[in-house]
Amino acid sequence: MANITHFDPFKELARFNPFADTDEFFKGFRLRPWFRDIDVEPQIKLDVAEDDKAYIVKADVPGVDKNDIHVEIDGSQVSISTEIKKEKEEKKGEVVLRSERYLGKQYRSFSLGHDIDESKAEAKYHDGVLELVLPKKSGTATKTLKVS
Repeated sequence: MANITHFDPFKELARFNPFADTDEFFKGFRLRPWFRDIDVEPQIKLDVAEDDKAYIVKADVPGVDKNDIHVEIDGSQVSISTEIKKEKEEKKGEVVLRSERYLGKQYRSFSLGHDIDESKAEAKYHDGVLELVLPKKSGTATKTLKVS
């Protein structure tokens, strides 16, 4: 008598987890994941604090020259943009094994609850952190309308 086995064509798909281990996924292809050595483009990270008179914004922009940072204020809209230039070269003796360059721009824009007084705004850059002191415009009191 012949042995009859049950074949489930979806059994392997049910066990497949694409987020498990990328090395296991690429093992059968005899390729290493090409994306492992690529540096991810950095992003501008923000911390925003508020008091009665001003907003204090701290933005992480490491590895950027302060002359390449541009801050624009339009009412309550604040925009920070930077230009990034990175060059990386690996040498062994006098032979260049790998040379990589990255040129690009980063941009971050956000809105605050009050208009900003552009004439009193301050910006400082130290150790990769841009600190903005953005005073609120005075005279932006709310007006209550009486409905007739």
